[in-house]
Amino acid sequence: MTHTIDRGIYGNLLAQHQPKVIETEAENEAAILLAESLEHRQRTSEEDALLNLLVILIEKFEETSYSLPNIGSDRILTHLLEAHSMRQEELVGVIGSRSVVSEIINGKRSISKAQAKVLGELFHVSPSLFI
Repeated sequence: MTHTIDRGIYGNLLAQHQPKVIETEAENEAAILLAESLEHRQRTSEEDALLNLLVILIEKFEETSYSLPNIGSDRILTHLLEAHSMRQEELVGVIGSRSVVSEIINGKRSISKAQAKVLGELFHVSPSLFI
């Protein structure tokens, strides 16, 4: 069901709150506070539209500011080995043979779901890091 928005009321809301592309942590926090205040009350159609706009702006900022770079699972595994003072030889038998471990570490072989689960348990991280 589509709700009709009164342009005058919506325009006043926009003028009052002046939503814009979020560029700083402070702006993000302010937008979150406003969105939360709108979310937890009975809203008009105009307030719904403002809330939807705020959510889009917040998500865009957080996607660009907080997303992890696309790092290969081989680099993640290498980092975890170093962080835990382990050698790749210690993975032999855990996720496969010496050659399998070497191929994974060198980025020549991807990590299977089963291997990701074992590695997640071993390093106490989410298996999704490796997939």
